[in-house]
Amino acid sequence: MVNCCGLLTDKKEPVPLKSIDAQLEVKDHVATLVSTLNYENKEDKPLEAVFVFPLPGDAAVCHFSAQIGKTHIVAEVKKKQQAQEEYDDALSSGQQAFLLEESDESPDIFSMKVGSLPPGESASIRLEYVTELAVQADDGLRFCLPAVLNPRYQPQGSEGSSVQVTSVPASLVPYSLSFSARVSSPRPISKIESSCSLEPLQYLNADQTLATVKLGGGHKFDRDIELLIYYKDAHQPSAIVEAGQASAEPGSLMGDPVVMVSLYPEFPQSVMSSLAACGEFVFLVDRSGSMRRAMNHNTPQETRISSARDTLLLLLKSLPMGCYFNIYSFGSSFEHIFPKSVEYSEKTMEEALNKVEKMESDLGGTEILQPLKHIYSQACIPKHPRQLFVFTDGEVGNTKEVTDLVKKNAGSHRCFSFGIGEGASSALINGMAKEGRGHAQFITGADRMQPKVMQSLRFALQPVVENISVSWDLPKGVSATVLSPPITAIFQGQRSLIYAQLTLQSSEATDGSVTVRYSLAGHPSQSQFHFNLKHADDSRLTVHRLAARTMIRSLESEERTQRKQNDEEMKKKVVELSVQSGVSSSFTAFIAVNKDSGKSVEGPLVRRNVPTPFYGRNIMTTACFAPQMAGRSYFSAPPQMGEMMLRSALRLRSKCRVDSPRKDINFWAVIQSEACVEESRKPEAVVPSKDALLQLVSLQKASGYWILDAILAAVLGKTGEQVEKAKPQSVNHEVWASILALIWLHGFKMDAKEEWELLAMKAASWIKAQNASSVSECVEAGNALLGCGVKKEALGL
Repeated sequence: MVNCCGLLTDKKEPVPLKSIDAQLEVKDHVATLVSTLNYENKEDKPLEAVFVFPLPGDAAVCHFSAQIGKTHIVAEVKKKQQAQEEYDDALSSGQQAFLLEESDESPDIFSMKVGSLPPGESASIRLEYVTELAVQADDGLRFCLPAVLNPRYQPQGSEGSSVQVTSVPASLVPYSLSFSARVSSPRPISKIESSCSLEPLQYLNADQTLATVKLGGGHKFDRDIELLIYYKDAHQPSAIVEAGQASAEPGSLMGDPVVMVSLYPEFPQSVMSSLAACGEFVFLVDRSGSMRRAMNHNTPQETRISSARDTLLLLLKSLPMGCYFNIYSFGSSFEHIFPKSVEYSEKTMEEALNKVEKMESDLGGTEILQPLKHIYSQACIPKHPRQLFVFTDGEVGNTKEVTDLVKKNAGSHRCFSFGIGEGASSALINGMAKEGRGHAQFITGADRMQPKVMQSLRFALQPVVENISVSWDLPKGVSATVLSPPITAIFQGQRSLIYAQLTLQSSEATDGSVTVRYSLAGHPSQSQFHFNLKHADDSRLTVHRLAARTMIRSLESEERTQRKQNDEEMKKKVVELSVQSGVSSSFTAFIAVNKDSGKSVEGPLVRRNVPTPFYGRNIMTTACFAPQMAGRSYFSAPPQMGEMMLRSALRLRSKCRVDSPRKDINFWAVIQSEACVEESRKPEAVVPSKDALLQLVSLQKASGYWILDAILAAVLGKTGEQVEKAKPQSVNHEVWASILALIWLHGFKMDAKEEWELLAMKAASWIKAQNASSVSECVEAGNALLGCGVKKEALGL
C-alpha cells in the first residue's frame, strides 16, 4: 500500500518534487538560467522520479548536477546509449543516479530521471542552460521560461514515438516555482514587462544598466513565464570576445577565444518605403481542436481561432494588387480555399473572406506535415517569390520532420511562423522560421496576434536581400573561423548573430571589424562594425557554449537531411563536439552516478511521474461558453448603432451591392425603417467601439478604397445624412469615403497603427492615383465631421 503523504497529483499519488527555484542572469542579449529542483522522498520505499518538461528549443543545456546531503555530483555528457546503460546499471546495483536527456522528436522537451532516492532523503538538482534572446517587433528582447507543456500530437506514420508526458491542469500542479532575474547591459534598461505578475523593477546603479526583478507571489503555472526586456538604443551593434578555457587544448573550440557579433543592418529609407507589389502569399492556419482555447484568461470570448480569423482579414486587406495568394487550414486533414494560388483581386479576396469567416477549430489533430508537402509540391509563380505564413499553437510531436521539410525547401520560399498561446513549441516555431529564412513570433498572455503578424507581413514585403557575404578585417596574426551557418535572410531592424573562433598567434593590435555585404533591390550595400579584440574571462563560457550549440544544431540537421550519407560520421562529430563543450545534443545525455554513498539502496523502486502543467480553459468558462459564440464576428455591433440595426444592414448588404450615392441614401432609409433605431440619428460624435477597427477594415475594397454607404457611416459613428451632407460637392464619393476612413484611423486608432498601416498606405496610393483636385478640402471637411485634427501629410496624401 502506497503511503500517500506529502504532495499529491490528481491521482492521489505522492510527488517527490517539492519546488523549483529559477534564477536568470541576462547580459545584454544573452541569458543564463539556473534552475534548482528540490526533491524529497516522504514515502517508505525508494523512488525513481521521472519529470518530462519543456525548455527553449534553442537553449544550450550546459550543466547538470545533484546535491545529496554533503555529497555533490556533477554530471558528464556521454553518448546517449552509454548514458542510459550506466543509469540502468547504477539503479540495478542500488546506486543513486541522475539522467537528463533531450527528446528524440523535439529539441525543446527534456526528461529528467532521479533514481534510487531512499525513504526520507532529499536531493537538489541543478540544471543550467544558456540561450540567445530573440528580438521582438517592438525591439524588446524576449526570454521565455516554459512552464506549460501541452500534450504533443503525434501524427500517424511519423518517425519516432511520442514523448510520454504526465500532465495535470495548471491549477493542480503540486509544487511551487520561484523566479528572479538580474539584467545587465552596456545600455540603460528602459523597462521589463511580463505576462505574469512581477514585483517592481529594482535598479542597482545610477545609470540604470543593472537591475533585478522577481516573479510575484502565487504563480499558477497556467502560463509560461515571459520577460520582455527593453534597452535604450537597442539597435546598436555589439561584439563579445570571450577567452577560451584554460584547461582546453589550444586550437580547439573551447581552447580558443570566440567572438559573438550582433549586427543590425539598416537599409536606406528610400528603398524601404517602396514595398514590393509582387509575391505569392500562402497562409497556413491551424484548425485543430486546441485552437478553440481562449487567447488569454481575461478575454475568454476571444479564442485562438477567432483571433486567427481576424488576423486573416487584416492580412487579406493589406495585400498589394497583382500579387498571388491562397489559404490552407489543417487539423487531422487539410483544406485549401483555391486549388492553387490565385491573383489577388476584389473577387478572389471576397471569396476567401467568405470562407475565412466560417473557419472553426473543427479539423481534429495537428498534422502540419501533409499540407506543407502539398504547398511545396505546387509550382512557384515566376517573379512572385513565395512567402509562407504559418499559424499554430505548436502542439506537434514530429517537430524535427517538419523543420527538416522546411529546410529542404528553403531555396524556394521564406517562412514566417507564429506560435499561438501558452505551451507552443519554441523548437517548432523558431525552427521553421530559421530554416525558412523568415521570422518567428510568439503570441501569449494578453498579446494581440494582429500587430505581430502585420510586422512580419512588412518583412515579407521588403525588397529581397540577395548575395549576402561576411568578411573579416583582422590584425596580422589573427584569423577567424566562422562557426555559424551562412546568413540567408536580413530584415530591416532585425538582428543577425555571427559566431567565430579566433586564432591569436602574435598581435598587439586590439581592433578588428566585420563587414556584411549584400544586394538590396539590385544595389550593392554593406554594413560594417568595428570591435575590440580584448577578451573577457567568463567561467560559464556562455559564448563558447552558444557557438557550440549553433554548430551542433547545424550538424544534427545535416545528419537528418542526408540520411545514409556520412550518417555515422555526422553523429560522431556531434558527439565529440557535445562532450568537448559540455552542451547537450540529440545523441548525448547528462549522466551522474553517486558512487560514494557507502551502501546500496535496498528494495524495489517505485516510479513516480512528476506531472507537468498544461494550459486549459477554466471548466466553468467552458460549461457556460456556447459553441456558437466561440468565434467573434468581424461585425460585432458598435454601441452607437445598435445590434438590431447592424444585423439589418448586414442582411441587406449581403442581398445587394450599393455603388451609387442615391442607392446609399435609400439603403439607409430601409435600414432605419426595418430596425426602428432612432438613436443613430443623433448628430453627436460617438467614441468608436473596440471592434470598430475590424469593421472598418472589412469594408475596404481590395484596391484600397471604401464605398460611401450606411455601413461605413455607422462605423464612423455618423448617420448617412451627416456623411453625405458634409461631403464637398466636387469630390468623388469613393475618394470622400476613403479620406474619412483614413482620418478616422489616424484620429481614433493610432494605438493600433501596426495593424492598419499597410492597408492605409494602399488607400493613400489609390486616392493619389485618382488625381482628385479637392483633397485638401476633403481632409478639412472630414476633420470637422469626425472631430479630429489630422494633417493631410500624416495621411500620406
